[in-house]
Amino acid sequence: MKVYLGLGSNLRGRRKSIKRAIALLMKNPSIRVKKISSFIETEPEGIKEQPFFLNGVVEIETDIPPSLLLKLLKSIEKTLGREVAKRWGPRIIDLDILLYGGLIIDNDNLKIPHPLLTERNFVLAPLKEIAPEVIHPILGKKIQEISQKCLQ
Repeated sequence: MKVYLGLGSNLRGRRKSIKRAIALLMKNPSIRVKKISSFIETEPEGIKEQPFFLNGVVEIETDIPPSLLLKLLKSIEKTLGREVAKRWGPRIIDLDILLYGGLIIDNDNLKIPHPLLTERNFVLAPLKEIAPEVIHPILGKKIQEISQKCLQ
């Protein structure tokens, strides 16, 4: 299954943290990293008094079910030193499942597609770079079309 993951960091060696997260993904035999976007520097959302973020997206292929993939991502975040912090606060690493094939999941622990995907250019821009033709499973629109509307 094609899966798109968002990666972000705004503390201690942002690029290094993102590269380490990708390396840990690649170590898993059930994950194949297929594409990596450029990384863009962005202003923080919500809490403005914090360092700028570095954000990007990776495309992976995996047969790991979504709930187990989420647990794996949380484990990688913990390995890299992420601590539970306030919402939208600074973080060493943030890993999010943006899209998991055409699946739609909406429960207390997991929401796919990511509920804020269509509102955040810092996710849409790198996603559009590597997957402009991918269809958002709820909206039925291509990522490049959603991205253009986000910029307006």
